[in-house]
Amino acid sequence: MFKRDPDAGLDRVETIIGRGANINGSLTGTGTLRVDGKIEGQIVHRGDVVVGETGLVEATLQARNVTVAGEIRGSVEAEGKLELVATGKLTGDIKVSALIVNEGAFFHGSCVMRGAEPPGKAPRKPAEDGV
Repeated sequence: MFKRDPDAGLDRVETIIGRGANINGSLTGTGTLRVDGKIEGQIVHRGDVVVGETGLVEATLQARNVTVAGEIRGSVEAEGKLELVATGKLTGDIKVSALIVNEGAFFHGSCVMRGAEPPGKAPRKPAEDGV
C-alpha cells in the first residue's frame, strides 16, 4: 500500500489538459495544472497553473502562480507571481503580487499589484488639531 503526503508534489504537474482537449465550464483543483488544450469558463486552482504554448484559456483564472507560454483571454488573479514568457499572450485584467513580462510577450489590460497603494492614495494621517 502506498502512503501519500498531501503536501508533497505541489510543484510537479499533477493535472494535464492535453493538446486537442476542450473543456467548457468550471475547473477546480490543487497541485500544478498544465493546459495544452483549451479551457472556457472559470478556473479556481489552489496550486500553480501553466499554460503551454498550445494552450488557450478563455476564462477567469484564480491560482497561486501562473506561467503563460500560450494564451489567456480573461481576468487573472494570482496570489504570487504571473509570468509571461516570450511566446505568452494575455488579454485581460490582472491582480498579482509579482509580474514578469519577458521580451516578446504580449499583455493588454490593467494590472493591480497586491499590497501596493495606488498613486495619490497614500494612507491619510490624522490631523493633530482634531479637524
